[in-house]
Amino acid sequence: MASEVLKLATFRGDAASVQALLTVASGHTYTVLSITICNTSASDAETFNLLIDDGGGGSDTYIYFTQDLAAKATFEHTSKFVMEASDHLSIITASTSDIDVCVSYLDQTL
Repeated sequence: MASEVLKLATFRGDAASVQALLTVASGHTYTVLSITICNTSASDAETFNLLIDDGGGGSDTYIYFTQDLAAKATFEHTSKFVMEASDHLSIITASTSDIDVCVSYLDQTL
């Protein structure tokens, strides 16, 4: 039986290497509703890339590329998009960072 559940995924810490925020489970479709990225550093500005790895096969599609994020600033993405089974939503920052990320999404089983 199909179902729909609202969920939240979070990440806290250093994203100087690629960090998977969300991986779509087999038999599911995720509709991402919003992404909030907060730079918790008191003094260091940052840039980030937000991307989808389609099916985990290494083909990256960038949602944001080298997006600026000032110290103590919050970035909000509010455009909805759909991810299918095995897709990965990931983030990476240009350098060592202190960020918090919240992803709200609708988990739909098929």
